[in-house]
Amino acid sequence: MMLDAKTAKPREGGASFSLAHRVMRLCWGVVWMLLASWTPPFLHRWRCFLLRLFGARIEGKCDVRGSARVWYPPNLTMKPGSILAGRVNCYNMAPIVIGKGSVVSQGAHLCAGSHDIKDPDFQLIVKPIVIGDDCWVAAEAFVGPGVTIGAGAVLGARAVAFRDLDECGVYVGNPAVKIKQRYS
Repeated sequence: MMLDAKTAKPREGGASFSLAHRVMRLCWGVVWMLLASWTPPFLHRWRCFLLRLFGARIEGKCDVRGSARVWYPPNLTMKPGSILAGRVNCYNMAPIVIGKGSVVSQGAHLCAGSHDIKDPDFQLIVKPIVIGDDCWVAAEAFVGPGVTIGAGAVLGARAVAFRDLDECGVYVGNPAVKIKQRYS
C-alpha cells in the first residue's frame, strides 16, 4: 500500500487499467512466451498472425522478432514492410503506429506512457507515438510519450526523443538534437 507523503494516509489512486484489460495482457504474455518468443527469425508471419489474433493492426508483410515485447497488441499498428527488431520494448499503453518501411532496431524502447509527477496519486499519463514512413529508430534508442517522428527521419543509436522529430532529420544524443538532413 502506498502512503501519501504529506498526510501519511493511503493513496486513492488504484489501478490504471480494468481487470479485463489486465487479464487480456496476461493471456497475451503467456501466448507470446509459449508460441512466439522462442521462434526463429523466419517465422515472422506466425508472430504477426498471433499479434493480429490479439488485436494488432498489421498491414501487409511486416517483421516482428520473437524477442520483441509488445505490451498491448490492440494499441499496435504496423504498416507494410515495417520491422520491430529483436529486444524492442513496445510499451504501448497508448496507440503506437509504425509507418511503411520503418525499422525499429534492436533494443529500442517505444514508451507511450509516463506518470504525472505533480499528482500525489502519481497517475498514469498516456500519449500515442507515431513513427512515419521510411524512418529508422536505431539500436537502443528511446522514444517517449506523444512523440511523432516525421517521415524519413533517423533517431540514432541510444538517442532519446521526447519531442517531435522533423521529416528526414537525423537526430542523435540525449536529448536528441538534429545534426543534418537525411535527404530532401
